[in-house]
Amino acid sequence: MKAVAGIVFSLVLLVTACGSDEPPRWVDEDVTFTDPADGAGLTIYGTYRHERGGSARPAALLISESGNTDRNGDNAVAGPIGNMRQLAELLSDKGVASLRYDKIGTGKTGLGPYAQRPKDVVSSVYTSGARAAVSYLAEQPATDSARISVYAVGEGTIHALSLATDTDAGVPKVHSLGLFQPLPGRYLDIITNRVRASASPEALNTWLAAVDEVRTKGTVAKSLPEGLGALLNPGNVNAVLEADKIDPLTLAAKVPAGTPVLLTCSDADKQATCESVQPLADALKHTELTVVDLKGVNHVLREDPTDNVANYAKQDPLSPQLVSALDAFVGK
Repeated sequence: MKAVAGIVFSLVLLVTACGSDEPPRWVDEDVTFTDPADGAGLTIYGTYRHERGGSARPAALLISESGNTDRNGDNAVAGPIGNMRQLAELLSDKGVASLRYDKIGTGKTGLGPYAQRPKDVVSSVYTSGARAAVSYLAEQPATDSARISVYAVGEGTIHALSLATDTDAGVPKVHSLGLFQPLPGRYLDIITNRVRASASPEALNTWLAAVDEVRTKGTVAKSLPEGLGALLNPGNVNAVLEADKIDPLTLAAKVPAGTPVLLTCSDADKQATCESVQPLADALKHTELTVVDLKGVNHVLREDPTDNVANYAKQDPLSPQLVSALDAFVGK
């Protein structure tokens, strides 16, 4: 009997091994598309995760954080974070296809035709790229164009809100929004709040004068408090000015009533505390809003109450709190 049992067990192993040679049900396909609204002819590179041979499904556009953060959430400073890749995999487990992409200045997309004029890369260029991405996603046979969502992290939520409020002909309608650790106010106001919380009165006054100068004259003060020159300087003043013109609260108020919106904040994320995000939540009250107050979750959506940038690349799983929130949200 032991010999027979051994043979049966061996056959089970053989069948399992043979089954493992089958192609995966969900595939990550490398894709490219061009932003038709960009006269420079920028080619954008991305990953379209979809079911092999499947029928049309709900689909999501994923927009990464600001800075040099690529389609997967990997960052030039913090390292291979991978949170956006994990989000795509999580969504496919729930039957949702997705497109994530290297925004201009990152990954394979790079600066492209902007290489000789990087100062022209301002917020509207990123939003235009997001518009091209959601249009590409809507055109795919495996996409149910009536069920397109946009999920974004940090500053990427600005572009997600821009897509949800875009009424131009030909732009796909956004069915639902996932705003994770969002940018809760105008760019320079956010920096000012951080300066106010940590700087000396003298440094704060110097910074406030610099903000007034850049907003009224478009120029950068000759001297800034230590460390703030990296955030505002002649090399990035155009980008800062354009970003600062965008008020997330104004955009949020224009999101169509009844749109399902998932909004997260965290007690561990100094960039998106629940207190700072509350005005954005108030501006979204006319939508079908779900606010999730995460506990001990860092800015890249993982469990880490320290929110230490050095831990971002540890490749830990996405927070179970976020996973649970998505479980309840994706079907809306």
